[in-house]
Amino acid sequence: MGTQWCAMGELERLQGIVKTDVRSLRSCPPETFCKDCGEQLCVKLVAAADFPSDYGRFHILGFVNNKDGKDHTVVQKGEIGDGENMICRIHSACLTGDALGSRRCDCGEQLRAALLTIEREGRGVVLYQQAEGRGIGLTNKLRAYVLQDEGVDTFEANTLLGFKPDERDYSVPAEMLKKIGVRLLTNNPEKVGRLEQLGIRVRERLPLQPSTHKENERYLRTKKDRFGHYLSF
Repeated sequence: MGTQWCAMGELERLQGIVKTDVRSLRSCPPETFCKDCGEQLCVKLVAAADFPSDYGRFHILGFVNNKDGKDHTVVQKGEIGDGENMICRIHSACLTGDALGSRRCDCGEQLRAALLTIEREGRGVVLYQQAEGRGIGLTNKLRAYVLQDEGVDTFEANTLLGFKPDERDYSVPAEMLKKIGVRLLTNNPEKVGRLEQLGIRVRERLPLQPSTHKENERYLRTKKDRFGHYLSF
């Protein structure tokens, strides 16, 4: 009863933020959309709901912003409180790995591991960032697959398509997490560095060690050797 009361109390708190943010959006000039907003960065929480899943029972939060027009989402367990020691994973969307079970990457495995870890800990956040293919988009990621099939690695494939090796922008996720001190579930040192530059206090980095098999071995080796991820193999 106590645990359920705490969960419902946190959901009520979040829904209070939703009411405030939606009211703020309604006060914007008529026919002004987020993409036309003059503010440098505006992020609003517009939905908070109960979210039972195969990995545990969470809250799911929907945000809007005026920077990229994408639907970034937070899955939360437990009370935020003062935000201290809050486990957090910023997970970049991966349709092929998260939903279709791709063996070319470790994305789906990392997402599931993060949700199970937070369920076990009883408190934490997964921020699901719409940044497919390290920010180049789904179709361009599939074009990169073709180049990888011809022998290049993921780092080179993105650059051959005219992109930086990693095009992700963490300014919106950082704003979503601004007042939360986190232990970050990641193997990516650059992600930690960018978040700290944007004002997020990363108290501890918790590694996620993926399974290695023949289809993803080269992909993981590239993560370690070219992107500097912390991986043990």
